[in-house]
Amino acid sequence: MNISVELTFSPLQDDFEGHIIRFIKKLRASGLTILENPLSTQVFGDYDKVMQVLHSEIKEAFELMEKGLLYMKIVKSDRSTYEPHF
Repeated sequence: MNISVELTFSPLQDDFEGHIIRFIKKLRASGLTILENPLSTQVFGDYDKVMQVLHSEIKEAFELMEKGLLYMKIVKSDRSTYEPHF
């Protein structure tokens, strides 16, 4: 089963930028399909693989910062090739 996940990662501290960059680079290295825009990062792939990667990378990211939050949306389908038709 394929899923699409949208993540908005927000460290709540002054040195937030490095934490975001590190998190995105770790996701890029996972071998999953990753799309980025100024507001979020999207991850696409097999449910088990995506959740395995997110489990470890979110935990590590949270351990490396004092305070933060992460918004996550999950869709049951691979939306990586979506193009608007309007």
